[in-house]
Formats: sequence, C-alpha cells, structure tokens
Amino acid sequence: MYIYIYICFRLLSKGKKTHQPPVSSLSLSSLSLFLHLSLLFLFVGIPLYFVDLQDDLDDFGFEDYGPDCDSMRITAFLDIPGQDNLAPLARLEKYAFSDNIFNRQIIARGLLDVFRDFSHNEEDYLTVMAIVVRLAEDTEPTVRTELMEQIPPIAIFLQESRPNFPTSFSEYLMPIVVRYLTDPNNQVRKASQDSLLILLEQGLLGQYDIENKVCPILLDLSAPESDDEYKVEAVNIICKMASMVNKSTVEQLLLPRFCELCGDGKLFQVRKVCAANFGGICNAVGQEATEKNLIPKFFELCSDSVWGMRKACAECFMAVSYTISPEVRRSKLSPLFISLISDPCRWVRQAAFQSLGPFISTFANPSSAGLYIREDGTLSIRPSSPCPTGNNANDVSSSPEEQVGKKLESLTDGPSASCENSNSDATKESSAIQVNIGVDQTILTQSDNADPCVTKDIKECQINSYQEVNSRVQPAEDVFNTFLYWRPPLPDISQDLEFLQCKTEIHEESCPVSEVLCNNCVASSEIKKVLQSLQEHMDDPDVQGKILHSCVLRPDEVWPAVYSVTAVVLHLLVSTVQLPSGAGRRNAILEQMSFSADPFFLWFNLLLSSIIYSLFFCLQDIIPQPLLDQYLSMTDPARAQTVDTEIAKHCAYSLPGVALTLGRQNWHCLKDTYETLASDVQWKVRRTLAFSIHELAVILGDQLTAADLVPIFNGFLKDLDEVRIGILKHLYDFLKLLHADKRREYLYQLQEFVVTDNSRNWRFRYELAEQLILILELYNPNDVYDYLRHIALTLCSDKVSEVRWISFKLVVAILQKFYANSANSLGLNFINELIVRFRHCSKWVGRQAFAFICQAVVEEECMPADHFVEHLLPSLLSLASDPVPNVRVLLAKALRQTLLEKVYFRSVGNPHLEAVEETVLVLQADRDQDVSFFATMKPKHNNMHITSLEKQN
Repeated sequence: MYIYIYICFRLLSKGKKTHQPPVSSLSLSSLSLFLHLSLLFLFVGIPLYFVDLQDDLDDFGFEDYGPDCDSMRITAFLDIPGQDNLAPLARLEKYAFSDNIFNRQIIARGLLDVFRDFSHNEEDYLTVMAIVVRLAEDTEPTVRTELMEQIPPIAIFLQESRPNFPTSFSEYLMPIVVRYLTDPNNQVRKASQDSLLILLEQGLLGQYDIENKVCPILLDLSAPESDDEYKVEAVNIICKMASMVNKSTVEQLLLPRFCELCGDGKLFQVRKVCAANFGGICNAVGQEATEKNLIPKFFELCSDSVWGMRKACAECFMAVSYTISPEVRRSKLSPLFISLISDPCRWVRQAAFQSLGPFISTFANPSSAGLYIREDGTLSIRPSSPCPTGNNANDVSSSPEEQVGKKLESLTDGPSASCENSNSDATKESSAIQVNIGVDQTILTQSDNADPCVTKDIKECQINSYQEVNSRVQPAEDVFNTFLYWRPPLPDISQDLEFLQCKTEIHEESCPVSEVLCNNCVASSEIKKVLQSLQEHMDDPDVQGKILHSCVLRPDEVWPAVYSVTAVVLHLLVSTVQLPSGAGRRNAILEQMSFSADPFFLWFNLLLSSIIYSLFFCLQDIIPQPLLDQYLSMTDPARAQTVDTEIAKHCAYSLPGVALTLGRQNWHCLKDTYETLASDVQWKVRRTLAFSIHELAVILGDQLTAADLVPIFNGFLKDLDEVRIGILKHLYDFLKLLHADKRREYLYQLQEFVVTDNSRNWRFRYELAEQLILILELYNPNDVYDYLRHIALTLCSDKVSEVRWISFKLVVAILQKFYANSANSLGLNFINELIVRFRHCSKWVGRQAFAFICQAVVEEECMPADHFVEHLLPSLLSLASDPVPNVRVLLAKALRQTLLEKVYFRSVGNPHLEAVEETVLVLQADRDQDVSFFATMKPKHNNMHITSLEKQN
C-alpha cells in the first residue's frame, strides 16, 4: 500500500515539474480523489477495492464472487464497526448518496451482497429496497448502468429467499426496469434491455407485469411517431421476447404491431429486424396466425427494394416453412424461394442457396421415409409391422420383391395362345390382384365389365382403336424423340411395325377379330393398372431392379397378339416421357434385359423398360422439382463463380437432410450429385461428406450403402487426414450398417489409420483407439486376434501418453472379448504376449502399463478370477521389486484400490490373499513416500456384494 501511495505522489509531482499534466484534468482530479480515498481507507483499516476489481480478478482466473466467497464482497467496508459511529444501514445510505461517484458505483455494484446481509430482517429489507429505489434516480449514467446489471441476480436471490418475492419485485424493481427502457443514455437502455430479457428467460416476471407494464411501454416505443432509435430497440425486444411469453400474449398484443412494423416505410432498419426474426415470430404464434397474418407480410419483405431485407428473409426461410402447412409450403413458399435464388443481388442468392438444403428438409415426411429423429438427435429407422399379403399362406413368408414378381408373372402369362380359350377367358368373373410392397397393401380389381371393349360393340371398338392408332403413329414418326437417339445406332422401326401387322392378320384368320382385340384391350389395361399401382407403392428401392427384370417380356410367355396393340401404345407413351440424362442408368437397364432375336420383341422390351424406368426412376413428388433442380445445380462450377466459392460445401452439408426428405426410393436423384461432391477438389467439401456418411448410410439402407457409399468410403480412407478424421470419428456407426462379409473386408484396411500425414497428429490415433473399442463387437474373436490385436499393441507403444493410456483400455476390451465369447485359448495367448511385451519391457513405461492393464482387468471383470490369479497375478506382484518408483506407485494403487476391494481377495482362506498382503506390506515400507502412501491407504469397501467376477470362481 505504501508503494502504491508513493507511485501516486510521483505521478503528481512529475506533472508539476514538467508543467504538463500527465493525464487530462479530469483524470488528474480523479487520481487525487482516489489517492485521498486510499489514505482514508488505509488509516481506518478498510480494504481497498478498485472500480474494475472484478475485471482484474477475471484476468487472474477468478470467477464472479458468490455467497461462499466473502473475501470478494465489494461492500465489505460496510461491515467494519465503529466507522463514523454509524450503523451498517446508515453507513450504506451515506455511501449510496455520497457526492462521490465512485462511492455510489461501489454500492450499486455490491447490491447483491447488501441484500444477502439485510434480507433476513423485514424492516432492514424494506430499508434497503427504499435505498435501491432512490439510487435508481441517480444522475450518473454509470451508476444507473451498474444498478440495472444487478437487477437479475438480485431477483434470482430474492425469489429463492423471500416468500413475498412476486409482490416486492413488481412493486420496487420492475418499475426501474421499465423506466430504464426509455432512459436517455444508450448504455443504460442497453443494460435494461438485457436485464429484461434475462428476467423473461428465467420466468421471473408475472403475467400481469408482462401485459400491463412491459408490453405497453414496448408498444409506445415502437409506435410510428416514436423516436427512430427507440423504435429499432423496441422491435428488437419484441422479436426476442416472443419466444419467452405465452402464445396468447404474443398474438393479441405484439403480433399486430409486428405486422405493422414489417411494412414500416420510414426505417429500413426496422424492417430488417423484423425480417431477421420472422421465423421466431411464426413459431411463437403458430400455423393459423402465421398463414393468416404473417405470410402476406413475408411476401412483402421478400420483394423489398433493399437487398438486406431479402437476404434476411432467405436466411430464415426454413424457420418460416416449418410453421406452415404442407399445402402452403408447396404452393406459395416454393415459388417465392425460387425468386430469391434468382435474385439480381449476389448476396441474396448466396443466402438463398445456403438455406436451400434446410428449406428442402421441411418437406420431409417421416412416415414415408421410414426414418425419424430421436430425442438425442440421432437418426433411427422406424420399425414396420409385418402385414399379411393376401389369402395365400405362402405369400406371408415371401419377400415383397417375390410377391411383385409373382403378380407380374401371373399378369403377363395372360390368355393362352390357343384361340379356343379366348371366349371362355372373356366371360370369366372379375379377379383381384394384390400388390404388396413394405407394409402398404393395394387391391386392384380388374373387371371385364369395366373394360370398354366388353361393354361396347366389338366392331365399333375395333374401328375406334385402329382410327386412334393410325392418327397418332404418323406424327410421332416425324417429331424428334429423345428415345430414338439415346442408344445409337438404332434400327428402323417401320419394318417391325409391318411385321406386327402381318402377325395380326394371321391371327385374325384363325380367330375372330373381336376376341383378339378384346384380349388385347384387357392385357393392355392390366399392364397399365399394374404400372400405376407399382408407382404408388414403390417404397423399397431394392424392388425396383427386380421389377425391371420381371417386366421384360419374352415371346414364349405372352400371347403375341398382345404386342400388336400395346407395342404401338407404349411407343406413343414414350414419346411424351422425358427420359433423364445419364446414359449409365439407361445402359444398366438394358443389361438386365434378356433380348430376343426377334426385332419386335427387342423393341417391345426397350419400350416397356423405358416406361417403367420413367415411372420409377425419374418422378418424385416429395420436393417441388424446381427446388430440387436448383439444389442439384449447386455442384456446377459456374455457381461458385457467380454465387459463392463455398457453395459446394453448403450443398454437401445439407445433403443428408435432402436425402432423408426424398427417401431411399429417390436416391437416384442425388447419386450423381453425391459422387460429384465426393470428388470435389476442395478438401473441406469431402471432409463434410466424410463426417455425415454414416448418417446417409442409415437413410439409404444396407444394399444402397454397399453399392453407392462403400466406394466413396473407400476413397475417403486414402484421403487427407482432414477428411479421414470424418469417417474415423464415426467408423463404428458406418461399419455396423454393412453386411458381415462386406464389413470383414475392412479388417485389412483398419491398420492404415495408424499412419498419418503428420506424426504429431496424435488425436487421430487416439480417436482410432476409441473407435476400435466399439468395433470389437462387430467381429468374431479370431478376427480380433488376427487383425485388431496388432493395431492395439502398436498403439500401446505410441510416443504420446494419452494415446497409450486409451490403448491400454483397448487391450483390456480385447481380453474381455475373448473370454466373453469362450475363446479362452486366444485369451491365454494374448495374456502371455502382454507379459512378454509389457511386464518384461526394458522401459519402465511398459512395466507401468502392465500394472495399469492388470488393474483394469480386475475393475472391468474381464476374465474369471481363477484365470487372473493363475496367469496375471504372479507377474503383477513381481513388480514390487521394480527399481522405478512410478511402477511401484501404480502397483500399490492396483492392489489397495482394486484387488483388495473385491470380495474374492478378501475372503478368509483365499490362498492368494497372503501373497497380496505380503506385497502390500513391502510397499508400505517402501523408501519412496508416494509408494508407501498409496500402499497404506485403506480400501473403501463400498461394494460388499459378490460381483460377477467372484461368482465365476
């Protein structure tokens, strides 16, 4: 203290000698005042506290002072008896209304301590509250700011200690908070706004105060005639407090003013605040009020002339979309979002593309996707209950693919080639076909009476059919058709049509024309109905390939007369269907087809497969197609130049959400995009995909994962460490989704994770050890012994101690794996290897590791007790003579804190107990104090129950 006073005098004297004040006149007067107070406090024995005492304490690592830290009390000088011959409350009042600003600041900052001291007595409590009310009228802004910052902690304290807290808070403290919202000083208003939000968040304000004190002042401040600065602050508070009060209060009191502020034409700052918080307001008022009152305002903000408003709307688009109904989302918000994506301002387009993936995720339907998000945030598969498939008992056990194949076979068999059976087939009663995929069931009734060819005259049906075909064939030949150019070279179809006509004439000579045409119409109708039903119930992507294969019709299976009508119809339908780009997918379909040497059958198979491909592989009605097209375009290099250089990263980040929305049946829509992102030159893009590939595997299922994700996963295995860490952190989550055979292939590649680009990246190896502990359950003991054991022992020799310690736990887990699966021989071999590698290690770190492993084996009960005392205990006890104290310390901990805690080792008559106790006595007499200390510690004996380790003996 004397040194401090000397420095102050030196500063003052220096200013006099140079005739120049070292600081400003205000600072010099403050320094003189502070020196005066310092001398006063020194002579009366009062501790000296700085104005920024708490800031200084924070610099040294101290936290905020609390009730258990009396030495940090700001107002400790009030407790000193005899000062000024005043009572503590009188002294408090003296300093609270002192002419010295510093004294008033100290009192304002220490009000929480004052309430702790004087709240037990009702009279003292009221006196202190009256002082606070008077202090709130202080003319110094810094005092008012200090006071307002103390209101929330004071309120929390009073709520816990005062039974009449609601009344006293509403009467004394709440008016201060409300009044400071209109304080002329900006800093005081900011402190008041923060305190108000804290009070609302903590639930310290009553409903009456919110509706009759807070809301009226906010409405006044946000009125059109209000000051611009107050209006911006008021609308900001309204937006933030909307989520902290009940729905009725927001809808009745705040929502009308918010809608009015959204169209404020005077200040764009007000509209920008409304746009930035639009999603929160929508969530607070609910769907009905959002669609009725807020959506029209949102449209206005999205078309605002200021680009900052449109950008803010794009950023909150997902929050708004979550609140409204699917119909409004699809019909109104989707076109609105497309307009933001094509906005002339680059910053608006950038924000829109960043929000595109999250916005698409709002179209997700958990019931159709078969997936849901758990409370902990993890993605899980929704279990589906089995559903009987028809009356046949054999259908119950058959798979959905087999059921669909059977129905298609029964359909394509059609009427017999013999014309004699045509009449009988035409007069049969209606039959039902059941198509079951997953848990959905659709019964399609095909009735002869419903066919127009049966109800109309046969001659009229024949004429109308030929007229319609002849009127549509000729124009289709002259118009460009994408189908005709998708697999060059293609033969001319005109000869095939003539061939079909000849075949039709031959059949007409042997059978009545009416029977032929009626059967043709029936078969065409059946094929059309099956295609429609399959399109509606195509939930399982694994069924699609088998459907394509089953739908390939061969000449010996279907009556050739069916082709005469359906071939031309299919050809005309193909001309109206836009096939997607990507020859690889179309070629894959062709490879699954069994072609016939007959050119007609070749063309018919091509046409039919194209129809099915268009139905199952191109169409999706979950996401509006313009939105999906814009999302797929995010991998276009031109987007990076015109929108955002990191647009591909945003696309990769939101891809799992988009995939979940589309469902695994529409994975083909994202497959090319995912492969493009996986080969992106930016490692940040690949890193993003690596961190989410396990979630995508859950969405796609095991078959699609094996076909499309495993190659990407293999590529990430050989990528940079920044990318590899992504798949490493979720290695177990990905491998457990694969089939056992596919999973076993990675046993050879797991050791590649040991090698890193930078040897200093020890956290990479640490993560590998943690993942291997989980992965052990995925493999059998033999695979663990042959492959994972070597990796574990390598990690145990790592240069970084953190990696070694987690690797020792991995070793224990491996040992537990062996004995849990009755692989005792493997466990014994592993134990012998551990003894040679660690117990007899030339370095003391290895011998210390052996003691730790033995201790962990006993704690985790990895093996039977008799096996432990036979194979590990002798080597463990031999460490008592180790020359390194660190080894003996860990041995002492293992014996006293673990072994002697087990009932097996404390049971009377145990032949091994004597050896353990003798070793403990030796360690207690050790010359090293740490060794003797841990060897002398008494066991806790907390668990007196027989554990499973003892039960096994």
